[in-house]
Amino acid sequence: MTSLRGRRVLIVGGGSGIGRTIASRASADGADVFVAGRHVEDLDVTDGIHAISLDLADESSIRRASAELGAVDAIVALAADHANGPLATLDADRVRRAFDAKVIGPILLAKHFAPMMPADGVIVLFSGVAASRPSPDLVVMATGNRAAEGLADALAVELAPVRVVAVSPGIIDSGAWDAMGVDQKRQFFSSRAAANPARRIGSPEDVADVVILALTNPFLTATTLHIDGGGRLA
Repeated sequence: MTSLRGRRVLIVGGGSGIGRTIASRASADGADVFVAGRHVEDLDVTDGIHAISLDLADESSIRRASAELGAVDAIVALAADHANGPLATLDADRVRRAFDAKVIGPILLAKHFAPMMPADGVIVLFSGVAASRPSPDLVVMATGNRAAEGLADALAVELAPVRVVAVSPGIIDSGAWDAMGVDQKRQFFSSRAAANPARRIGSPEDVADVVILALTNPFLTATTLHIDGGGRLA
């Protein structure tokens, strides 16, 4: 699959700033794009992009979505359900939901969708820089991200020749940090930019560029693409 034109692309977790950017890029490149989430009414879709209901924590929901959509050429799974906080305060149900989004759900996506994918199909999973740089209060995120990278390798072997690639973003100005407030966000971004080799914060467009590469390069599989400005080394 060297071009997205005429291809059917499913984006799970497409309601995020990064997800919307990927959906727009894929649509602009000629793909027939389906954005999936638990709450269809909350998905911000534009002309040419379709919204469907899919809950990664509910296998029956995944089964219904696969029956509704039929064969797709590509899947991008970037949903997340964070369970951040000190180890002593972690709630088991929140931890399970986090792993449903990052690991168990993607396994079930592959279970139900991969048998209908063409030989040149591709699945893109999402990790994150915490996999390489664990920090206090992010034990669940770090572990889930690292598991997503391992899952990409394992699925690439299991599903070959369907390709599977993980993408690992660093600090991205996707809207996820807006709750910090303008001043605190500016200070945080400034400190992180100064610490990484790229000397900047990433954008959703940066991540979308890498995802499009993963979707269209036919020799890319069983690997993790780091789009973090070198932040994992900082």
